[in-house]
Amino acid sequence: MTGKILNIQSSGRLDDSLTRQLSDETIAHLNPTSVLTRDLAEGMPFVNEAWIGANFTPVADRIPEQVDTLAFSDSLVNELLDADTIVFGVPIYNFGVPAVLKAWVDMVARAGLTFRYTDNGPVGLIEGKRAIVMMASGGVPIGSDLDFASGYFRHVLGFIGITDVTIIAAEAPGGGVEEKLTAARTHIAAL
Repeated sequence: MTGKILNIQSSGRLDDSLTRQLSDETIAHLNPTSVLTRDLAEGMPFVNEAWIGANFTPVADRIPEQVDTLAFSDSLVNELLDADTIVFGVPIYNFGVPAVLKAWVDMVARAGLTFRYTDNGPVGLIEGKRAIVMMASGGVPIGSDLDFASGYFRHVLGFIGITDVTIIAAEAPGGGVEEKLTAARTHIAAL
């Protein structure tokens, strides 16, 4: 049995999504005590001038409007802190992660909150978490030179302190959907 799972989905497909289906199967396999789902396809705000100003204002100096501006970002960070395992559904769109997932990253990568700067470079503050990334691509082999998603995402998670990252690729060279599902399910069973 696994503790609390945060299930983060970024596929624009609500039906017939490999990453959503495999994430659900992974969560069922892990048998968690609880699951919180954050469906990014419902929309994510982007970093803007008000957000940047609020984020770089010391907590004690923030005015109510700045606190309100950061409230959603704070809730996303709290979801990460509360989870034991994070399951991500990540399709590859145009060689990279979906824009909504990049927006989520921008909302949670916050100096002093999820990482800090040191004399030796940044150090992630979200420690002791496990990430399982269900990744699917329609044509770009995951891990290939044209895959800018898996390396980026592994790096971003490490940047905020999540270094226990397993990427499960839903791919089967020359195969169809069933072959991709079978290949990924083999990896899920080994979790």
